[in-house]
Amino acid sequence: MSRKLNKKEIEKFSRQIILKNIGVLGQKKILSSKVLIIGMGGLGSPAADFLARSGVGTLGIVDYDIISLSNLHRQSLYDEKEINQSKVKMAKKKLNKINSKVRVNIFNFKLDKNKFEKIIKKYDYIIDGTDNFKSKFLINDLCLKHKKYLVTGAISKFDGHIFTFDFRNKNIASLRDFYQEEIITDEVLNCEYEGILGTVAGIVGVMLANEVLKQILSIGKNLNGFILILDLLNLSFRKVKIKKRKK
Repeated sequence: MSRKLNKKEIEKFSRQIILKNIGVLGQKKILSSKVLIIGMGGLGSPAADFLARSGVGTLGIVDYDIISLSNLHRQSLYDEKEINQSKVKMAKKKLNKINSKVRVNIFNFKLDKNKFEKIIKKYDYIIDGTDNFKSKFLINDLCLKHKKYLVTGAISKFDGHIFTFDFRNKNIASLRDFYQEEIITDEVLNCEYEGILGTVAGIVGVMLANEVLKQILSIGKNLNGFILILDLLNLSFRKVKIKKRKK
C-alpha cells in the first residue's frame, strides 16, 4: 500500500480514484487486496471480471468444471471456442487480458475441507458462487472458523439472494442460521432444474463483487445479519433479518 501509483495506473483507474470515498489511498487498498472466488460459473464469472477491472491485486479462482455450451448464456468470461476447456484456465487468460497486472491463482479441483483450508488462509475476502448446499455450508463453516469476510450468492429463475458475513464479529449470524432444514435439495440452486435468466446471474455476480469492494474500502453499508432478496422479474428488492440461533 505504500508504493506510489504509476501514471498508467492513475489513468486506468481514474474514474474510481476521483470518487471522494475512494481516492488514491482507496485504490492502493484495492491493488493490495486478495480475493478468493469459489465457483467460476454464472456468479463467479462477472464477479471476477469486475474485480479484475477494479484493480484487485490477487484473485484466487476455484472450479474443477469444464465449459459447456449451456454455460454460455450466463457465464460471461467464456465463449464458443472454449467449450470443453477448463473454466479456471480459460478464466485466467481472460482476466489477464482485462488486467495484465492482476495475479490470478487457479485451483482446478473439486472443493473439499482439506484443500480449502490450505488456501483460505492466504485470502482476506471470499466469494461463494457455488450451486450446491454441501459446498456452501463447507465454505460458511471454514470462513467462520478462520474469521474471514464471506459474500455468498444464490440464483434461480428470476431471483437472487445475497448474504454477507463478517466472521471477525463472533456474534454475526451465518448461513446455517438462515437455512435451518435438516435436508435441503440442491434443485433450488441448480439452473439445470429450475432455469435461470442469464442477466440475473450477471446482476447478482456483479453485486457480489460490489460488496467485496465496499468492504476493502470500508465504505457504505453491508448486509451483515440480513439477506438481500432480489425479484428481478417484478423489480422487488427486500432485506430480511437473519437471527442467530442458539446452539
